[in-house]
Amino acid sequence: MWRNHEVLQPPRGYSNSSFAKIPLMNLLIEKFLLHIKSQLNFSKHTLMAYKSDLKEFMAHAKKSDIDNPIKIDRLFLRGYIGFIQDKKCSRATLLRKISSLRSFINYLLTEQHIENDPFALINIPRKEKRLPHFLTEKEMEKLTNYNKPDEVYEQNADYKFAERDFALLEIMYSCGLRRSEVSFLNVGDVDFISGFVRAMGKGSKERMIPIGDNALMALRNYLATRHQPVTAGMPLFLNNKHTRLSDSGVALLVKRMARRARFARPVNAHTIRHSFATHLLEHGCDLRSVQEMLGHKNLETTQIYTHITLNQLKKVYDKAHPRAKDDK
Repeated sequence: MWRNHEVLQPPRGYSNSSFAKIPLMNLLIEKFLLHIKSQLNFSKHTLMAYKSDLKEFMAHAKKSDIDNPIKIDRLFLRGYIGFIQDKKCSRATLLRKISSLRSFINYLLTEQHIENDPFALINIPRKEKRLPHFLTEKEMEKLTNYNKPDEVYEQNADYKFAERDFALLEIMYSCGLRRSEVSFLNVGDVDFISGFVRAMGKGSKERMIPIGDNALMALRNYLATRHQPVTAGMPLFLNNKHTRLSDSGVALLVKRMARRARFARPVNAHTIRHSFATHLLEHGCDLRSVQEMLGHKNLETTQIYTHITLNQLKKVYDKAHPRAKDDK
């Protein structure tokens, strides 16, 4: 007997009367979101995206009088994918919406709310492999030089956060951190003795990343400007209200530093992360080590950087191989 025919128990906070009025599809989506939050440790950004995607799916299903998951069939899913495509969203957004729905369907299968997989035999568009944007080493040096505290104060003596911004930039480039990972850092996550940073990545997975001397020096200079004493449990980076700097705050600061360095093209937090990985590979770091430092689950995700370094590889080959060039 499939659970679709069972009586679902009301979640905490719902009375039996209010619970009875909630459509089955809504309840199952709520249970699914609770599952990926509590059991799979999905990030808040992923949770928000899944919730939005499934809310859109639920609204579309309602228009088709589909209020029960057993009514979801292959024909309806094909129509829904076509509906999303007609909205002219990007390929990345399209694939994310399909992924959200596919995860929900897999949950229904696992929990035995449905018997057959409606995604079977449906061709899903492939993810477009884009080469990530990155800065050259000279561009990264330019970004760093323009944001050194002395340089910033010379241009704007009233600005009070140059040490923080510079330390933020240094640790992002030194460790290849995501902006959310930078935001979550506490003072105690930086080991100034051994030279490692403890970062909490996607799925609440912890990893240790080496950090360079320049970044450590910038962090020491920044922490010296903080109200003392600074304890291990305090947020590493603070905003102007002396609370934890949010990941959107990190993004804003990176854009501001890029403007200060007079970059014409967009530079964001992920650009710096891509630059970190690219420069490591160009200087001979192996792919597995880069994967570990970036916190990628699959090596395939990291392999995109090998395309970027092909030009550098050709230069090394031409320089090193005795018969790479015609002597004529």
